[in-house]
Amino acid sequence: MQFICRIGTPDGRVLEEVYTASDETALRTDLGKRGYHLFEVQRRGVGRTLALPAWGRSGRRRVPVQEFVVFNQELAALLKAGLPLLQALDLMLERMQNQHFRSVLTDVRDRVKSGTDLSEAFAAHGELFPRLYPSSLKAGERSGELELVIRRFIRYMKLVLDARRRIVSALIYPAVLVCLSIAMIAIMAIYVVPKFMSFFEELGTDLPLITQIVLSVSTFASDNWPLLLVFLAGSALALRSWGRTDTGRLTLDRLKLRAPFLGPVLHRFALSEFCRSLSTVLAGGIPLVPAFEIAISSVGNAHVRSRLEPTIQMVREGKPFYAALEKSDIFLDMSIDMVKVGEATGSLDEMLNSVSEFLDEQVETRMQRLLSLVEPMMLVFMGAIIAILLISIYLPMFSMLGSSKF
Repeated sequence: MQFICRIGTPDGRVLEEVYTASDETALRTDLGKRGYHLFEVQRRGVGRTLALPAWGRSGRRRVPVQEFVVFNQELAALLKAGLPLLQALDLMLERMQNQHFRSVLTDVRDRVKSGTDLSEAFAAHGELFPRLYPSSLKAGERSGELELVIRRFIRYMKLVLDARRRIVSALIYPAVLVCLSIAMIAIMAIYVVPKFMSFFEELGTDLPLITQIVLSVSTFASDNWPLLLVFLAGSALALRSWGRTDTGRLTLDRLKLRAPFLGPVLHRFALSEFCRSLSTVLAGGIPLVPAFEIAISSVGNAHVRSRLEPTIQMVREGKPFYAALEKSDIFLDMSIDMVKVGEATGSLDEMLNSVSEFLDEQVETRMQRLLSLVEPMMLVFMGAIIAILLISIYLPMFSMLGSSKF
């Protein structure tokens, strides 16, 4: 069989060559022994079989992130204790409770038993794991420090999970406020305001414009709330389906970055994610060009990825890495200066880690500022809506009382 392969060479070049092998597993093993990093493989006449670049973007069931982190912690401990890799995998299989992960790990163990490298065995299930993981394992296998590389990857995953957890936790309170506000407004508009309608009709007087508008909206919502729920649910599902397409994902991620207040936070988080991933891969010994591609694929925001991907060619052509980042027009000036210093001093991985920590601090600071603004803004919004409802109800009464004095 002939395969079209996109490979990374030990000197940092990325090539596309045609290789002949009995099957894909044998091809991966052969290229790994030569020191090549396989980015993409395609059998002639058949669609691509390469795993998707980011965590769980395929339709297959994903391995839970927390379980994957625990698995790596236990694997690193067993390797540090001196157990051979196969024996360590067998022990992990005996303790594995998740049946889906167990089936994947069984296949990984069988591949390793047949002579495949651990990195290649996990790369065969790349759509279920971060692309960064098999690349890190390959670096550990080359250097003979597999246990150390796994621990470095664990530290990376914990930092990423902790950053995401902080953002989600910070957004819970505003989300609860928004939901409560919508629920309270809906109750007043659907149940409270219509109670006054018959009373106003008995008055037989002309109603103020604001009262007419509120009553019309309330009547429409009260009479058609099932249709409104169906419309909202359908719109949400349609938006979700569109967001899973390449165009939809790119558009939504671009809008997220342009959102007031929250956009700068998400922007800095995406850059921090990229810098931390690149730092981890470079520290494992992967050359800059393939490491750059791997780090880009680990970024969750599609718009940030689309701005970074065209700059890979600049690095391939030998231009400075900081110049490529500057060309993307998404990096902060201070971050580029720090990268420039790290590239000049030969400590790029350490400086990228410092950049990610610097961006994480900015994310946390901006999130705190955002939270300090959310509560008063929500209170003002709720107060304004309630004031409009109350005015629309009591204004006709005040008009009647005023006219009855004459």
